[in-house]
Amino acid sequence: MSSLTIGELVSADVLQIGDGYRTKRSEHAQQGFRIIRVADVMEGVVHLTGPDFVSENYTKAIGTKAGKPGDILLTTKGTVGRVAVLPDTNERVVYSPQLCFFRVLDPEVMDPAYLRYWFGSAEFWQQAADRMNNTDMAAYINLADIRSLKLTVPDIVEQQAIVEVLGALDDKIAANTKAIATAGEVLEASFASICGQPDETIPFSELVTVTKGVSYRSADLRESSCALITLKSFDRKGGYSLRGLKEYAGPFKASQQIAPGELVVAQTDLTQAAEVIGRVVRVPGASGYKKLVASLDLAIVRPRQGSPVEFLLGLMLQGRFRAHCRIRTSGTTVLHLASDAIPSFQAPLVSRKTQEKYASVARPLLQLRDSLEYEVDSLASTRDALLPQLMSGKLRLKDAEKVLEDAGV
Repeated sequence: MSSLTIGELVSADVLQIGDGYRTKRSEHAQQGFRIIRVADVMEGVVHLTGPDFVSENYTKAIGTKAGKPGDILLTTKGTVGRVAVLPDTNERVVYSPQLCFFRVLDPEVMDPAYLRYWFGSAEFWQQAADRMNNTDMAAYINLADIRSLKLTVPDIVEQQAIVEVLGALDDKIAANTKAIATAGEVLEASFASICGQPDETIPFSELVTVTKGVSYRSADLRESSCALITLKSFDRKGGYSLRGLKEYAGPFKASQQIAPGELVVAQTDLTQAAEVIGRVVRVPGASGYKKLVASLDLAIVRPRQGSPVEFLLGLMLQGRFRAHCRIRTSGTTVLHLASDAIPSFQAPLVSRKTQEKYASVARPLLQLRDSLEYEVDSLASTRDALLPQLMSGKLRLKDAEKVLEDAGV
């Protein structure tokens, strides 16, 4: 087992690294190389949905900065340290300057997946925190500092064994995530099948009340038995993430506290493709906290006339609701939902009997989704606990495999 800097690995032709391409406005086009920005690197996934492109006329200027499937991406400005791998895609992409890419050239020395996991290790974060705090501006780590990072490099066989253990957990997480998405699709399809598309509509404000979340200070984000539900509690496919909770010790109104099973809608979005704004999630039960409170980025939607909450969820999962919200947003860097967007939606007029029929179909699906989401959180916590132990050699692979067995993986 050796310890080498990233710069030494580059000099040995094991790695190629680089920052993004600095695009001029005059180079933009309707198609060509899609620009991947920091907001497109979320939850370990690269989202190929950004609206901006660099013209193919600048292919030569972009050179090696053009993305290749398998590139490991690291966000280096603002929110430093988010990591994802560019998927196998035929689409041409280029990275923004706030991203750094790592391309393994010699897989007999460095397993790409091992390097990707290393960016989540304590060894990386201890060094990165020291370097990115040397500025009074937004958190930032430059290419020279990245080259100076030192990482432990076991022999390739041990790297692959570590990857196999952590990858088994990630594979199970991915399977659960896919099942959660499928349950959401069934919920949407069932709504259309059971409720139909009535011609008569009523303002959504007649069915629901809308309560804005709490505005908070960073000083209030400290140890507490209460937690904020935030934008990070939403994924881009409609799932709910327990890992998006932030402990909160500040004040809030009783109406801003969320009970299990209630609905929250994202009214802020950091993605220019508007993938989150107007999206609804149902907050599941036990979370490990005594109280849950909605952050200012969210709106709590509650039934006004006794409609089943499952019916309201099914209604808001429909594309028509999100389309209504999307055209009622404003902002450039950050998108905001208009205050009247949710109440002004024209909801289909559906009888209470039909509402209850849909609710009876939705409840078991929602219970299944809750259990899958809790398992995802548990698996991710297990992976995050194993990672530093395996990377440091403090945990033997045989013992790690026993942990996987106990976790049912």
